Amino acid sequence: MTQAIRAHRHGGPEVLTWETVEVGAPGPGEVRLRHTAIGVNFIDTYFRSGLYKTDLPFTPGNEGAGVIEAIGDGVTDLKPGDRVVYVGSPGSYAEARIMPADKLVPIPDGISDTVAAAAFLKGLTAQYLLRRTFRVGPDHTVLYHAAAGGVGLLFGQWARHLGATVIGTAGSDEKVELARQNGYDHLINYRTEDFVARVHEISGKVDVVYDSVGKDTFDGSLDVLKPLGLFVSFGQSSGPVPPFDIGVLNTKGSLFMTRPSVFGYNRDRATLLESAGELFDLIGRGIITVSIPQTFALKDARAAHEALEGRATTGSTLLIP
Repeated sequence: MTQAIRAHRHGGPEVLTWETVEVGAPGPGEVRLRHTAIGVNFIDTYFRSGLYKTDLPFTPGNEGAGVIEAIGDGVTDLKPGDRVVYVGSPGSYAEARIMPADKLVPIPDGISDTVAAAAFLKGLTAQYLLRRTFRVGPDHTVLYHAAAGGVGLLFGQWARHLGATVIGTAGSDEKVELARQNGYDHLINYRTEDFVARVHEISGKVDVVYDSVGKDTFDGSLDVLKPLGLFVSFGQSSGPVPPFDIGVLNTKGSLFMTRPSVFGYNRDRATLLESAGELFDLIGRGIITVSIPQTFALKDARAAHEALEGRATTGSTLLIP
């Protein structure tokens, strides 16, 4: 039998329970995967709370790495013993699970399972933000909210590699210093400083704002964008962006706005492998390093969610089966 985290109702971290589940044999096109490391991401809390809809009961989690134990009929490019990582298949908070083989990406030699699990969703997010939603280069100045978070630390390093001027916000002096060590040119402590005034002091205005905070930063973010600038909303840790008059985008400079996701940008296997290849190449060359300050036992997923929502984490957080 296999142990897993389950939620039988939506709510706070207290709805997460440690239970025994049945994991059968893989069917055609499937594999049985034994997890070695499981990524914890803010999107997991959205499913747990009911902000993002899912059937009940369910096992949370969208990211994991592990070793293939068995393969089903028709699986030809993977074999038992292969190390793989995935994102976007709900149900990762488990010791083992059945997975579609086409969702799995081989982990390159030289990259550990823990680094792969910690970096995959967050790194693919940084990849589409910097390389496709807005193709960042040396001529651009960008603002990133929550710079000391898991995506933020990877984003800062990647943006520096691309030559951009990178401004970040964070919620404590310690987080500001951590972000500074990970590629940011300018940091703003949003608890003690007005980030709009500080951005104006630093650069005037910016080409693009990347925002995973939501409600608390939305209005100010529009105020720091250049005419024709882009506001990228890819999360809502402080709550959803409230309803607004779309005319404000006109009055503030004919602004653009988008709400992308890592899943929307990696809809097919060829694109997923290309995105993963770019991420793993930068990690392998040491251009991006992955911070894993927090690990929890899988059975302690509730504590991991409490820490994440309490903004008590930096970098990536893992569950270890």
